[in-house]
Amino acid sequence: MWSNRICFFSILAALGATPAAAAPLASCGPEKLGTSREIAIDGGEGLAVGLQSYPRTLALSDHEVVLTFDDGPAPTTPLVLSALKEQCVRATFFIIGNNASANPALVKREVEEGHSVGYHSNSHPARTLRLMSPEAAKADIEAGIAAVDKAAYGDASAKQRTPFFRFPGFADSPALLDYLRGRGMTVFGSDLWASDWRTMTPQAELDLVMGRLEQAGKGIILFHDSKASTAKMLPDFLRALKAKGFKVVHMVAGAGPTPVEKAGPDWKSTTEPIIAKTLGGKGPASEHGNGEPEGR
Repeated sequence: MWSNRICFFSILAALGATPAAAAPLASCGPEKLGTSREIAIDGGEGLAVGLQSYPRTLALSDHEVVLTFDDGPAPTTPLVLSALKEQCVRATFFIIGNNASANPALVKREVEEGHSVGYHSNSHPARTLRLMSPEAAKADIEAGIAAVDKAAYGDASAKQRTPFFRFPGFADSPALLDYLRGRGMTVFGSDLWASDWRTMTPQAELDLVMGRLEQAGKGIILFHDSKASTAKMLPDFLRALKAKGFKVVHMVAGAGPTPVEKAGPDWKSTTEPIIAKTLGGKGPASEHGNGEPEGR
């Protein structure tokens, strides 16, 4: 079946036609990690998920992971895409609008290779969306959505093409969460991160993220495809997932209900204390917990 579909898309490409749907990844054998299943995300439910920021996350089985990448596309993004393709793995890219406008071919490649594309503001403002005026923050979000959709699909309309949004620096606010819910978006935090904004070797990053993953057992993982250490580490990481029995789950836009699970009664945000400290105590009165300082 896969070989027939690959031939079909190859014929379309030879004729200069553009397929309506993304071409499948190359057929993989059992030695590859692969993508085990999909989770359909319904933005109309107004969800915010990811245990580091919100008291709920996607319902994953033990040893299931969702791979997400922020801040691209960047010069290192082709290395990330090649590593994913080699292992027949699909991921979600939360893209900065300005970067999409500068690198539309990479955004198109992400879609064509079966990945999901989400939004990460237009400018990734240093002051964060939280500290901008509501009007300016919404304008930055809207511009980012339009830029990503134009790069990925050739045009942008009033309705976004996928219901995936992640706040830069996880710095949301109650008003912006309400705005995105009204727009039919699901907001994503993460369950664990690779801390790849730090300077470290690929091996150090691999050891760090695998240690965190083995402790957590499952979850939504945050990487940055703009980081050289992540791009160099990713092939070894995907092989380590395979060796340790982890399965990759891919998020796609689709009808609900989105499968979610609630956090335990002792849940507290791990991102909010960091954000509040960074922003000088300007934390939102939302669902982030009590804001007591915690490590990450």
